[in-house]
Amino acid sequence: MYRIAKKDFGYQLTFGDCIDVAEMTRWREEARAAMVGAPKSFGVLIDMRTLKPGGIKPDAQKVMVEGQGLFKQAGMERSCVILQSATVTMQFERIAHESGIFAFERYINAAVKPDWEPRAIGWIQKKIDPNA
Repeated sequence: MYRIAKKDFGYQLTFGDCIDVAEMTRWREEARAAMVGAPKSFGVLIDMRTLKPGGIKPDAQKVMVEGQGLFKQAGMERSCVILQSATVTMQFERIAHESGIFAFERYINAAVKPDWEPRAIGWIQKKIDPNA
């Protein structure tokens, strides 16, 4: 399951349950279309609280890396990923390294920080590190 929503700060992406390569390919193409007319710079909040550990298979991860690259090319300056699992956190930190977005992406464990949303938006809009 995935959703793409336009927000004041840019985009909110939601990934949940399990996502196969066909669904991730649909996401990538919908994301490409959603970014038509995007502002020159924007932020992205990625909500993965309901994504199951191992919920994105290796072949789908490759498509996700391509999609992340599209956001970067379109003007993404910062992103923040919200998770609830240490396993999923490690998986997506690795994906961020592969796609070249790790330097401006932050991760928040919602199980530890229930105020994750204002922290994420603070990072996206004002570059306030959510884990400081």
